[in-house]
Amino acid sequence: MKIMRLMLVICVLGVQSCVTTGPGGEKSFIAISDSQEVEIGKNVDTEVRAKEKILPDSTWQRYLAEVGQKIVKVCDRQEIDYHFAVIESDQINAFATPGGYVYFYSGILNMIDNEAELAAVMAHEISHVVARHSVKSLQASVGLDVLLQLALGEKSQGSWGQVAGLAMNLGMTGYGRSHELEADKFGVFYMQKAGYNPDGARTMFGKLAALTGDKQQGFFESLTSDHPDTQERLAKINAEIAQMPRSVDALPKFEQRYQEMKKRLPPAKK
Repeated sequence: MKIMRLMLVICVLGVQSCVTTGPGGEKSFIAISDSQEVEIGKNVDTEVRAKEKILPDSTWQRYLAEVGQKIVKVCDRQEIDYHFAVIESDQINAFATPGGYVYFYSGILNMIDNEAELAAVMAHEISHVVARHSVKSLQASVGLDVLLQLALGEKSQGSWGQVAGLAMNLGMTGYGRSHELEADKFGVFYMQKAGYNPDGARTMFGKLAALTGDKQQGFFESLTSDHPDTQERLAKINAEIAQMPRSVDALPKFEQRYQEMKKRLPPAKK
């Protein structure tokens, strides 16, 4: 029976083939279709909005979306719609979920000093979507039966709820080391391609690395100064920037614009 079901999954998913998951034409086999991934993202967004307080400032929401769309326009996955939201919370975190949903906590926005630093985090999160990191993790964890239900278009409350819950947890708690390194690399490439000074990535990740673990959540907790991967990640980011033409040094950081927006954020609680 299991063999027959496996063969059915292979037949149903065979049309998916390989899809782009990074710059330079990088491809991977993805079993979950774009439409299914977007459906998962919608379910996660519903959960996020039920559990978190969305910042009631339409100017900030538009601004975040504007920066996000600058990265989207140069990324390698533009066939889906991206959605951006600011969550009012002192948490120092940002995360992306399947289907192009990206969230920033006001806590991390308060520690950012210019738009290039914002773009660095934004490009990192969009890179997770481009590389389909959450989808790859879901494929490995949801199991054969749930994957088959999704492939056949069966939208049972149980299967969609299970997948949405896993996807939300992945986004909030972070991905594995290889996925984070890949998002770091793609992110630096995309932000400079969008016209931002990549030094924003260096300074932003340096700030995160200087934090103590009790002030962070999600993937940023692995950037604490005493974490063994921190120096490797920072070194790789510096290496990526060093390989770029020096003309990138003249790219803007838009500090004044960001500082004006920063004044609108709710102050961090002491």
